Amino acid sequence: MVLKAEPFVVNLGPVHPSTHGVFRLRATLDGEVVVNIEPVIGYLHRGIEKLAEGRTYTQNIPFTDRLDYLASMSNNLAYCLAVEKLAGITVPERGDYLRVIMAELQRLASHLIAVGAFLNDCGAFMTPILYMLREREKILDHFEMVSGQRLTYAYMRIGGVSQDIPEEFLPALGKFVAGMPGYIDEYDGLIKENEIFLARTKGVGILPKDLAINISASGPVLRASGVKWDIRKADPYSVYDRFEFDIPTGTAGDCYDRYRVRVEEMRQSVRILQQAMAQIPKGKVRTEIPLTFRPPVGEAYGHVEAPKGELGFYLVSDGSIAPYRFHCRAPSLINLTALRDMMIGWKVADAIIIFGSIDICMGEVDR
Repeated sequence: MVLKAEPFVVNLGPVHPSTHGVFRLRATLDGEVVVNIEPVIGYLHRGIEKLAEGRTYTQNIPFTDRLDYLASMSNNLAYCLAVEKLAGITVPERGDYLRVIMAELQRLASHLIAVGAFLNDCGAFMTPILYMLREREKILDHFEMVSGQRLTYAYMRIGGVSQDIPEEFLPALGKFVAGMPGYIDEYDGLIKENEIFLARTKGVGILPKDLAINISASGPVLRASGVKWDIRKADPYSVYDRFEFDIPTGTAGDCYDRYRVRVEEMRQSVRILQQAMAQIPKGKVRTEIPLTFRPPVGEAYGHVEAPKGELGFYLVSDGSIAPYRFHCRAPSLINLTALRDMMIGWKVADAIIIFGSIDICMGEVDR
């Protein structure tokens, strides 16, 4: 006997542990199989872009912290680069090195959360993410040394950074960087050959290379599909052109490859940190500018390779103390556009893993 079943709609979120924030997924199912999905955003809207158009360029730096609040240093950097491009401001060499050190520490901290939360979604309950939170706390100790904060830092300044690092910072960082490769090996050894993990991620949620390019995906989501594109290499900023590092890529573009790329990127961040510590010069850390400076009339776009992908700020100046237009190109929002193609045909349990493998932060999706 053949049983006829009608498709039905299930809502996941907007408040659910596996929606990684206030994200709602409206899924049409045939039994357990996903036949259609509709991502729904709009629950976290804070109007940051519009608010920024009523405040000075310097006052807007804390707004950027609240976008991807798991990668605040990277947000600060992208915005400051855009303003500096708009106003023709140069950064002292030591300031650039400090920016790179903070950005790579932030990449490590963000990827630790991304991988740990993803493994939690896969069913590796608590153990891996607690291991990774252990090292993330050490990174936050370093951020607290320089900014006094552990989540939203506002450490970058237009023209450099807010203040020089304390005397104890580099010795503490050297100790952390020396131990980090062993910790990455520990995480990877715990997970990478686990047969349950392989069964749940290999060949699941494939994002083909052509589609990844067509939707303007970036970061680990793009590189896992085999596209060797990293803004630190393609359009170097700060002093990234002085460092040797590789761009990890995948081949299949599945959930497993997205995991592998993030793990390998952590290893490359350690390489960059080692070189930056060895090369950092003495000197000023900031070019002094007025708090209410007025960039010339014009427009500029500054971007960085943030942990989740290309993070850019488009600014338009009308010659006043506040930007006439402030727009953020957020990688989480762009990468989400592939979600429907990646999920259709998979089961509900797989859909959670596919979504987790993208690594989003709702702060920059719904800004």
